[in-house]
Amino acid sequence: MSFKKVAIILLLLALFGLLPYFGTPYMVVLFGNIFMYVVLTLSWVMFSGPTGYISLASAAFFGAGIYTAAVLSFKLPVIMIVLMGATVGFLLALLIGVITLRLRGIYFAMFTFGFVELLLYFVLWYETNIKGTTGRIVFTLGNVTVYYIMYILSIILLLVMYILNKSKYGMALKSIGDNEIASEHSGVNVTRIKILVYALSAAFVGACGSIMATRLTYIDPKIAFNPLYSFIPIFMAIFGGMREIYGPIIGSFIFSYLQEVLTTKIPYYYMLLFGLLMIFIIVYMPEGLIGLLRINLIKRNRS
Repeated sequence: MSFKKVAIILLLLALFGLLPYFGTPYMVVLFGNIFMYVVLTLSWVMFSGPTGYISLASAAFFGAGIYTAAVLSFKLPVIMIVLMGATVGFLLALLIGVITLRLRGIYFAMFTFGFVELLLYFVLWYETNIKGTTGRIVFTLGNVTVYYIMYILSIILLLVMYILNKSKYGMALKSIGDNEIASEHSGVNVTRIKILVYALSAAFVGACGSIMATRLTYIDPKIAFNPLYSFIPIFMAIFGGMREIYGPIIGSFIFSYLQEVLTTKIPYYYMLLFGLLMIFIIVYMPEGLIGLLRINLIKRNRS
């Protein structure tokens, strides 16, 4: 990475760190939500980007983090609840990985999405029949506190992804995506690497859920395990482009703001517009915004 790119990233991080001091309360809430989607999208890209395995279990890890915060509300300090949310996400992904990451293709995607529904209805059954309730109260944090925790979590995730991409494990993940069988024959412990990186990515999703739970006050299984948390990060990653690490970030910022506008202006039709937009992107922008800019730059240099 060039010095110019590093300088731009550091400048942007500094500006976002100062946002609560010069921004409005609405901006603090909005960018807190944007950083939530940055974490969800980058976590998905960390594993699925290089390997090509399409995971639809983000909603399960996010919901598990939300319920971790609900169960531990008023019992532990915030930082401990966030760490517990990360741990629960890590362990759930470890379980999924051990069971399914020997599978390839559509079978893995089907299982991960089915796991979201399984977890949703298991928690719903447990809450209704064992606890005698269908929801929980969650302690609340100030918007500025939530913003800074999400901001710091995003920076940590970026650093982890950068280190991972430069390590031998990052190279192994890319080789798995290029040709898994050849990678296995060359001595790479394919299954172990997939499981560990998948669990690591899920830890950030679980931590994110435990933070954002403090914005909800009241949660139930259908709120916590909303399937949209599995699909929207994928849309954001595709929209921004996954060739560069800043592609999913750009996609997260644009899509998050677009979601905010559409849900406010036309709440009953915004998912329809999202679907039409995604069809357009897949057909005409298969490599996302970054890919489109790269193609235009190449054409300009040739002309």
